[in-house]
Amino acid sequence: MTIATVEIDLSAPVNLRDLGGIPVEGRTLREGLAIRTDDIAYATEEVVDELLAAGVSAVIDLRSARETAITGRGPLAGRPVSYHHLPLIADVGDTVTQGAPELGHEAMGAMYVGMVEGAAPQLVMALNIIAHAPGATLFHCAAGRDRTGVLAAMLLLALGADDDAIVADYARTGENMPAIMERNRPVMGAMWQARGIDIDAHAGSALREGSMEVSMRMLLSTLRERHGDPLAPLRAAGLSDDTVARLRERALPA
Repeated sequence: MTIATVEIDLSAPVNLRDLGGIPVEGRTLREGLAIRTDDIAYATEEVVDELLAAGVSAVIDLRSARETAITGRGPLAGRPVSYHHLPLIADVGDTVTQGAPELGHEAMGAMYVGMVEGAAPQLVMALNIIAHAPGATLFHCAAGRDRTGVLAAMLLLALGADDDAIVADYARTGENMPAIMERNRPVMGAMWQARGIDIDAHAGSALREGSMEVSMRMLLSTLRERHGDPLAPLRAAGLSDDTVARLRERALPA
């Protein structure tokens, strides 16, 4: 598949937030540990400066190799942060064509389950990075919704957050979706166009109707139905009690 040269204007992320403040077992997750965002690869230099000043020392890139080939790492490439490419989906274009004709909330939930069960080693590595990075870890995909949402959910599960807190964080992306689609249109549009996919048709209808909470609740309930412990796929892939304890020590005040 050939993708034409894409003109990208650097811009501030529109779906960036620190996970600090989320309730966990009567306590509150501290700020400065984990930051989730939409594509950081074409953020402005000013945004990068602010992130480094906030203590970001590691970046986890959840995008596919095809996506990273289009935009690279952006301004962060020349900054003193560790970079970890941990794609949760081999080819994001396949998820669209396989979800045709409509990629609705239930289909997204099923895709999330596939990510956890199929990319458990990458998720374990991501949690270890967050546990041991000397500062804050920033993680992102393209929209900061799906792959980013799955990693955020696994982190919050490891910390002991309940389903309602996990779903509430995930659902915060909903109000940002119009801005996300506009910001990512040049990159995602070029990639999908090369596959003969109409971005406007797939980005619309089904995912704009109803509540996006359905997808995350489906992920959590399906993992419990299949495995009992929703973290079981990650534990089987090497998530240790020591890593979970380290995460909790770093994330939660005594």
